[in-house]
Amino acid sequence: MTRTDLRTYTPEFRAEAVKLVLEQGLSLEVAAQRLSVPKGTLANWVAAANRGSTASTSAPGSRSVADLEAENARLRRELAVERMEKEVLKKATAYFARESLPGTRN
Repeated sequence: MTRTDLRTYTPEFRAEAVKLVLEQGLSLEVAAQRLSVPKGTLANWVAAANRGSTASTSAPGSRSVADLEAENARLRRELAVERMEKEVLKKATAYFARESLPGTRN
């Protein structure tokens, strides 16, 4: 096979091919034949999906609910910290502005 014979497949296509094997129960041979993909290539995609390295084989934006909830919780904590820091900076600014005005020092 020469360099020009190599085909590239989109992540969406790979995810659908893996679903044919894992969820619909098609054999590797049948799924590879239907999709016109080499059996070895499809076997690699399925093995990667079974190992859990679906980042390259899953469709963009398809993350589990647990992952999304964890990210949401992390972002909420981050936002709370940022808001606290903003309030501290506001108070410090007000304090130093008051100190710098003539006739306001005790």
